[in-house]
Amino acid sequence: MNSCTDCRVRGISVCSALEPQELSEIDSLSHPTTYAAKTTLFSQDEPANAVFNITEGVVRLYKLLPDGRRQIVGFALAGDFLGLALLDHYGVSADAVTDTKVCRFARSTFTTFLDRKPHLLRRLHEFASHELSLAQDQMVLLGRRTADERIAAFLMSLVERFARIGHTSITLPLPMSRQDIADFLGLTIETVSRTFSKLAKSGAIVVVPDGVRLTNLPQIKALATK
Repeated sequence: MNSCTDCRVRGISVCSALEPQELSEIDSLSHPTTYAAKTTLFSQDEPANAVFNITEGVVRLYKLLPDGRRQIVGFALAGDFLGLALLDHYGVSADAVTDTKVCRFARSTFTTFLDRKPHLLRRLHEFASHELSLAQDQMVLLGRRTADERIAAFLMSLVERFARIGHTSITLPLPMSRQDIADFLGLTIETVSRTFSKLAKSGAIVVVPDGVRLTNLPQIKALATK
């Protein structure tokens, strides 16, 4: 794996707050790790012994409810940082959706480094505030929108997030399963499939292998912002 100075997502990750000399420091603390698709980075309620900076891939974040059901709370992409809260135990589980590369840091080592870098701590607070905003948006999404609006908002969110890492094609990758999307949006898998078919029939999208082609972005935007 390349060093921090060569990392293609450094400009949008927490590491963007660091100077070149500091990058060398954090690079020496990092344990570059690759997780194959469908493998687990960490599990809910396990001791939070590590934090993760994603450099490539997609990660599914979810909580297991007391009755055994699963609620997906988000999807992490390259540039995202996992373990922001630095709690004693992980509050969610994280599985690799695709082959995923991360910079993994021992929690204790990272915390010590963080104590000496207030500018990095500020950057982490910015990330945490953004995550809180996303969580609030998700509450509105689940409580007040139709299936069409939920799917459209989900697609637009991914468009914006993939654009941050340089993916600007009208073909939007959707490596997560339809069941994953359903669990994230509070819908059934049948409703998700039916809504994609409806959007395709209207000319808003074309369903392609591993994603969708956004053929009428204004229509999707209009649905997403209702």
